[in-house]
Amino acid sequence: MRGGAAKCNTMRDGAGPGSPVTWTGAAHALTLNSHSVKSIAAALPMTPDTLNLLTHGLTGASPTVLVVSFVLAAQLTVLSVTLYLHRSQAHRGVDFHPAVSHVFRFWAWLSTAMVTKEWVAIHRKHHARCETEEDPHSPAVHGMAKVAIHGVVLYQQASKDRAMIEQYGVGTPDDWLERNVYSRKPIAGPTLYLFVSLAAFGAIGITWWALMMLVIPVCAAGVINGLGHGLGYRNFETADRSTNLTPWAFVLGGEELHNNHHAFPSSARFALRRFEFDIGWAVLRLLRFLGLATILRVAPRLEQRPQVSMPDAETVKALLAHRFSVMTTYFKSVTVPVLKAEAAAAGARMDARVAKLSRRLRKALANDGRWLDAENRETLARWVSERPMLATVVEYRRRLAAVLERSGKSTDELVAALKEWCRDAESSGIEALRRYAEQLRGYALAPA
Repeated sequence: MRGGAAKCNTMRDGAGPGSPVTWTGAAHALTLNSHSVKSIAAALPMTPDTLNLLTHGLTGASPTVLVVSFVLAAQLTVLSVTLYLHRSQAHRGVDFHPAVSHVFRFWAWLSTAMVTKEWVAIHRKHHARCETEEDPHSPAVHGMAKVAIHGVVLYQQASKDRAMIEQYGVGTPDDWLERNVYSRKPIAGPTLYLFVSLAAFGAIGITWWALMMLVIPVCAAGVINGLGHGLGYRNFETADRSTNLTPWAFVLGGEELHNNHHAFPSSARFALRRFEFDIGWAVLRLLRFLGLATILRVAPRLEQRPQVSMPDAETVKALLAHRFSVMTTYFKSVTVPVLKAEAAAAGARMDARVAKLSRRLRKALANDGRWLDAENRETLARWVSERPMLATVVEYRRRLAAVLERSGKSTDELVAALKEWCRDAESSGIEALRRYAEQLRGYALAPA
């Protein structure tokens, strides 16, 4: 999920047109517009009706109504981003009825001023160059604090790369409204939203609006793009640091299941385990039931074919689709049992220091030490080399990962390489590895 923000050149001192709202910018807007309200109040005849209008707006909303309306509007903003910008435009996982699509597009413009083509391009590049120097908002590169607090600035910087926007932003709307309103005048959306909020709620509407302007910068740029690459749990050993913040994704439209999304980017459904819930997927199912959405892609399911003696093309197809799942299963089914066997062979009970080291090593072994620095990677390699059985399963993991990388190989070549891997694994003398090879050769994709 990208961390865009509303754009208004009154929001940041010295910023030009199109500069995104920052957290301090929203506070500045609150101060500036409070002065504006006072100026209006001073110029108008202060009858009781006028004072009541300025104080409570046209609705005279109670605090409860203000809170409920904020929650609903914030959720619509989040859903516009996750369902329209993210799952539909960026990854083509779902198509919406034109009316629904335009409601989402209008609301995203009104409440965030994000330009669809820019958002899509920056997000696609994030996936294409994840956790590298070219990633627009990688905590591994920029640091967790910078992405969490200043993610909006990173978005602004990336949006200036017009060549990148053109390269990665293909296929986004290019109709008259997009060219002449949404992309050409993005600041008009939040400006209109400000006046509507002021008219509806009076002076408190300015605070209501300012908080609304922080929804995506905080939730997307801070929580998802920042914390979603460092905190939480991982279902899949993806080639990045993405995590699932919680299995019950109610608040941020389902984006909390960030590791699941990185494992299957084009899937319209983010919840991939029985205990997980994706509120965005629940909304999509409702829209599909009403005939307002067409689900194009979901993560395929694996099935186990019995009595398959050797891998075939169906096996290869399944493994390529589920390569992250396959490697995660390898760690749980092969590496962990071997680690336990090595510990049992050592005989003595591990003390607290060794136990702590083992937890660190287990985490690193899941990704072959990908995120360790040179010194710790060397330490891990030395630790593994001292344990022959563990060294064997680590080497087999690398071989399997190399097969699944494809590297331009044909299906026949991949089948041959996988057959060789399975034969060697079954004759390795390591029971956990033998059982895993038997399981792997029977994999296939379940019918849609």
